[in-house]
Amino acid sequence: MPPDDPAEQQPTATSPVRRTIDPASAERTIGRHRAPEPARRGPIRSTPARVAVATGVTCCLGLIGVVGARAATGQAHEPVREALADRAAAASQQRASRDFERSAPPVAVPVTPIPAATPSPTPTKKAAKKPVRPRHPRPVAGLDQRQMDNAKAIVDAGLAMKMPRRALVVAVATAMQESNLYNLASDVLPESFDYPHQGSGSDHDSIGLFQQRPSSGWGTVAEIMRPAYAARAFFTALKEVPGWTELSLTEAAQAVQVSAFPDAYAQHEERATTVVAALV
Repeated sequence: MPPDDPAEQQPTATSPVRRTIDPASAERTIGRHRAPEPARRGPIRSTPARVAVATGVTCCLGLIGVVGARAATGQAHEPVREALADRAAAASQQRASRDFERSAPPVAVPVTPIPAATPSPTPTKKAAKKPVRPRHPRPVAGLDQRQMDNAKAIVDAGLAMKMPRRALVVAVATAMQESNLYNLASDVLPESFDYPHQGSGSDHDSIGLFQQRPSSGWGTVAEIMRPAYAARAFFTALKEVPGWTELSLTEAAQAVQVSAFPDAYAQHEERATTVVAALV
């Protein structure tokens, strides 16, 4: 037909084309025997890109986890932070106040806490020390310093022997009568002048405060010339007098001294009492 025939140029109705599927081809495209497709090339498929993406994702997930954990446990850790801060502050104060020259303390004793309402106890005062008698006490009862010192030697000896006050009065009154409270040597006994003395007498070999005689067994000249020894010898003899505490001063003194003037001791009792009161 000629090419310009209109009939030839009209399109004809066509039926759908039915493709024939080869079973072998279908087996290659489905199921577990599907043929692998060729790898597609692109930026996400390269190894460096994968590493970068994986690293970014990991960091993001870690940051989200940390933020979530802090948000969840922020209140739980707050007391712990405060306790650590308090301990750090206390430690810094201790370091600042430490004295490196301070010696080691004694054994530690637990201190019982005192309630806030209870006032702090006032420091206890130390017990007052017993006043020490002066070496040279002030004279009383008309005595001079030498006489008062000799009276003190008599009283000290009696106190050391635990003699009662009455014995002290008897001894001082006896020495007032015998030597006027002076440590006397004897003109009859020249040896007595070899020792400290405060005058002399001439009544046989009687020497010292109580005019005790070496020849009667009171002691050696050197011993009797010491006021402390002479006083101890007197108190020792007084204790051997039966019931001396019930006797009058004159009777007690005469029992020891065996004087030719037994009634002379009583006149000194008042002054002796004053002297003993000033020394005890």
